[in-house]
Amino acid sequence: MPTEPTDRCILTTDLAARAAAKRLVEAVRPHFPRGVSAPALRALATAGYRTLDSIGAAREADLRTLHGMGPAALRILRDALAAKGEAFRP
Repeated sequence: MPTEPTDRCILTTDLAARAAAKRLVEAVRPHFPRGVSAPALRALATAGYRTLDSIGAAREADLRTLHGMGPAALRILRDALAAKGEAFRP
């Protein structure tokens, strides 16, 4: 018999939280390169990174631990920083 999950994601169960998360993503989207997914943008914004310039002070290993931050998003961000002559903090 299937069991019901006990720890559902608030974004799937709370419409107000979902709307707030969408507003957050839309607010930071213009400050990041195209192709960075909504979950990655939400993870960055929630962690306090609101612009591409702000993630230059972060370590890639730390960003990798954020829920929603996948390898594709990290690659896009790494490439965008490199195009500016910058990189993640070692």
